[in-house]
Amino acid sequence: MTPPQDTIATTENAAPAAEAPPHPIVEFWRYFSVNRGPVIGLVVIILLALVVIGADVLAPHAPNEQYRDAFLAPPAWVEGGSARFLLGTDDVGRDILSRIIYGARVSMSIGFLVVTLALASDIALGLIAGFFRGVVDIAIMRAMDVMLALPSLLLAIVIVAILGPSLINAAMAVVIVQLPHFVRLTRAAVITETAKDYVTASRVSGAGSCG
Repeated sequence: MTPPQDTIATTENAAPAAEAPPHPIVEFWRYFSVNRGPVIGLVVIILLALVVIGADVLAPHAPNEQYRDAFLAPPAWVEGGSARFLLGTDDVGRDILSRIIYGARVSMSIGFLVVTLALASDIALGLIAGFFRGVVDIAIMRAMDVMLALPSLLLAIVIVAILGPSLINAAMAVVIVQLPHFVRLTRAAVITETAKDYVTASRVSGAGSCG
């Protein structure tokens, strides 16, 4: 005997709805928060970023202001120190704590510049090497092998010596030193992806390299 239609509708409405999959950000944080090390590192980076943003408010003194009555003052917890200069002063009377806070701006800006340039250039070279293969791949990867064969510190010193001493040139030296690692990882990921079945099926069906 077939049950009435209203009974079927009531039963379907009473069935529990399928749980929606979590948002990618929520899922990422769920796996990320399991490891305490990365979480602690993230907290430190956030605190440093807040210090950099609020340097004008947090710094007790101007970074270049000289106090001629406090040359080489010791830290506050050392005998002869003062709460006026928590970390003491340098040889021309400038507050060390204020200079560290303002100096964090330069450090973080250079670090951000290095990471951005390294990711952009390395990923581009890795994509080119992994996609075109052949002579292009061989040329790029042999150059990366040569760079890996040299000590990183020595290579950075040579690059700075060639480009000249400056903060930007030092950043560029770090970018060049980091090239081989990201290029090799990106190339391996591209080769793995292009070898999958859906790429092969697309090529068999007549799809070209440009889509």
